[in-house]
Amino acid sequence: MKNCSRAAIALFCLLLSCPVFAQNKYPQNYFRHPLNIPMELVANFGELRSNHWHMGLDIRTQQRENLQVFASAEGYVAKIKIEPGGFGRALYINHPNGLTTLYAHLNDFAPAIEQWVKAEQYKRQSWAVELQVPPQLFPVTKGQFIAYSGNTGGSQGPHVHFEIRDTRTDKCLNPLLFGFPLPDAVPPTISRLALYDRNRSVYHQTPQALSLKKTGAFFSLATGGVLRSASNRISFALTAIDRFTGYTNPNGVYCGRIWMDDVLQSEFVLDSIDYNETRYMNAHTDYRYKAVGGPWLQHLSRMPGDTTNVYHRTPGDGVLYLQDTATHPVRIEVLDAAGNATVVQFSVRYDPLLQKQYGTAPEQLVPGEVNVFERDSFELYTSEFALYDTVNVSFTQSNGGATGGLSPLYTFLSSSIPTHDSVTVRIRVPQQLPAAQLNKLVIKSVAGTRTVVEKPRVLAGWAVAKFRQFGTFQLLADTLPPTLPAPGPGAVVDARKLKRILFTPKDNMDKIASFRAEVNGQWLRFTNDKGRTWIYNFDEKFPAGESTLRVAVTDIAGNETVKEWRILR
Repeated sequence: MKNCSRAAIALFCLLLSCPVFAQNKYPQNYFRHPLNIPMELVANFGELRSNHWHMGLDIRTQQRENLQVFASAEGYVAKIKIEPGGFGRALYINHPNGLTTLYAHLNDFAPAIEQWVKAEQYKRQSWAVELQVPPQLFPVTKGQFIAYSGNTGGSQGPHVHFEIRDTRTDKCLNPLLFGFPLPDAVPPTISRLALYDRNRSVYHQTPQALSLKKTGAFFSLATGGVLRSASNRISFALTAIDRFTGYTNPNGVYCGRIWMDDVLQSEFVLDSIDYNETRYMNAHTDYRYKAVGGPWLQHLSRMPGDTTNVYHRTPGDGVLYLQDTATHPVRIEVLDAAGNATVVQFSVRYDPLLQKQYGTAPEQLVPGEVNVFERDSFELYTSEFALYDTVNVSFTQSNGGATGGLSPLYTFLSSSIPTHDSVTVRIRVPQQLPAAQLNKLVIKSVAGTRTVVEKPRVLAGWAVAKFRQFGTFQLLADTLPPTLPAPGPGAVVDARKLKRILFTPKDNMDKIASFRAEVNGQWLRFTNDKGRTWIYNFDEKFPAGESTLRVAVTDIAGNETVKEWRILR
């Protein structure tokens, strides 16, 4: 009974530690909800996304656009960013407490801010901008109107993306730790537990699925009894979501821990993440398992190539070392930012009779090292930061791929193997290639549904480019310029009743590098939200009467299309 009481007290203290720490570290109720409607979330901080953690809160706008957005606290507008994807139109406010708030996917800024931004875009002759705003230019008070909500950039529906950052480091902090009015009495749900043999790479095994059942206040293995392990080095991953009181949409969890023999082995805490670290989400999850159609699995142990601070300092790396055949108690805890917890308890025992034998490893790529792969006409190099775990090399070449390819189609590894930073790919250029093709070389890479086209450098007979993915690679010559449809019928386009004019250029490689429009020789601001269509809403910059509109579009290979039209306003 004494041991049980001690364990219960320890568990109680640990379940409180995350939220208590958060309340002490982060100011409560300093920031207000940036909208004047009840605060509802469609996504939280730390939610799992493709190649990144979600770095803020996605706040519902009742499926509407153009709701007024307000400053969450006093400060000044410090930066404005406009881009075709990502945040779309975003505004940053610095606050006197050393924190910065970000508001993204906006439609328009408040009138004075909008006017200043437009002037800066014309000064730079660029719609996409990142503007550092003088501190004295736009001071704001808490609750001051700053923008209208929207659906710009990488947004898939109307909402406001809201972040809180450390101004000095630019690290994103979990906004749920700041006391926003979001009632949450619902503990996380763990739907799946997975076991890994850590004598092998996680990328060269299918984890053993373990079903769970509710046993009193805890979860346990559905099979009951002791889990017999064929490996003396194991780790676990889990599928878990969190929900807020009254809502069914799934959100990410905040904290996960694993204990063995009442000793904390590992924990991850999603309280602060740097954008330079967010791609490490691919190490925090089983990337391969998800890529081949499985659900998200979040590791409770750090991968060998993971250098983030998401996994807090613990005695080990989260791998359970079973150095005997005794039975060892294991406890897994998953928490949300409000402190609600779900606990799994079971026991594990190493059984040498179940141990499997593996053959000799082939050529491998190793995390923490520079890896070099060289063949007669194809080479690939990684940095020491590219890999999260050891990977067995697989390489083939074939005569397939795109029509008119200048090289075989090279397949290096699989799209289900992640790479953290860029890998350098070198493909030998055919000898005596005509200059018209040599100047228009591109390398096309396909990884699953993702296609990337890069213009290489040509060095000593090799085409060299960098990619952030494994998959197929092929050298091509792109000599076809983009196509640009007319903005309207007739020799003179009558735009007197039009509110806007737009262009959707097409390219055989689907990679438009630049778009420039001029009216009577003066640059004209076409917006490019979502990266497909360039739109100009008629304003004072377009003169009345008949004018010449000139548009130049260039693709990544340098092919250019230039057209002119007479426009009547």
